[in-house]
Amino acid sequence: MVYDLIRYLGEEFSIRQICQVLGVSKSAYYAYVSGRSYQRSLNKQENANAVKRVFEQHKKRYGSRRITEQLREEGYSIGRYQVSSLMMAQDLVAKQPKRFVPKTTQSHPHLRRNENLLLIPDHLPQAPNEVWVSDITYLPSIEHELESWLYLCVWMDLFSRKIIGWCVDEHMRESLVIRALQQAVRNRQPEKVIIIHSDGGGQYASNNFRALLKRNQFWQSMTRVDNHYDNAHMESFFSRFKTELEDEFPFLGLRDANLKIFDFIEAYYNTIRKHSALGYKTPDQFEEPYWMDFWKGKF
Repeated sequence: MVYDLIRYLGEEFSIRQICQVLGVSKSAYYAYVSGRSYQRSLNKQENANAVKRVFEQHKKRYGSRRITEQLREEGYSIGRYQVSSLMMAQDLVAKQPKRFVPKTTQSHPHLRRNENLLLIPDHLPQAPNEVWVSDITYLPSIEHELESWLYLCVWMDLFSRKIIGWCVDEHMRESLVIRALQQAVRNRQPEKVIIIHSDGGGQYASNNFRALLKRNQFWQSMTRVDNHYDNAHMESFFSRFKTELEDEFPFLGLRDANLKIFDFIEAYYNTIRKHSALGYKTPDQFEEPYWMDFWKGKF
């Protein structure tokens, strides 16, 4: 190595002259002798390995912001731009959500449409179990070499973005949203009146669904006609969901879909995946302080 040669020749000649002849920076040589340049190189390689590890751990779902936040939690002193540079050097490109979201709303003119209660500032959630939002989306499936669609209904707690109930089936009838909401009620056991928000699709306007809301003393809220921004959080979730699960599509039938959706929502999205809107916490982490105070007040 050239630095070793300089050190050897330095016993007989001037270090400055040797560096000039060999075209090497004198300060770089002394940094090498002190071990500083080696340490920088070692740290850079260690950081690069850590970035790649987190990227692969999250199956290409994390970009530079989330990778930076996780590494800082692990004790690394690293900035986002350094992470971006290390990702670029290793050709690590995170999955990006697609803009197009299929329209699943099937409104019926004779069914009453509820007011959008979320347009009232006092109705925006300040704690869990104040506002739940829902939507339905299509999922590609293939079984016995036949292509088809599956339908996923999800209920999200708007406060923490936590998915609290979901159901996937081969149809999108009212029972799909009812079963998903029943799961949410079992999981959360809300103690007070909450707002249930969705689009104006026939499933959410059906008599059976509204009867379920009445039994639970829930207030129903709906998006305005042809205004998808009124349910933007669910649109965003489904866009991210489809992007981050795209390697699993098409599902191999209903059972395969259930297993993979369970793994994504229950074992990853709610518990591991950091959300920028939550200060790069997971939904469970974001809710934890609230539930600690809640249970303290019970005893």
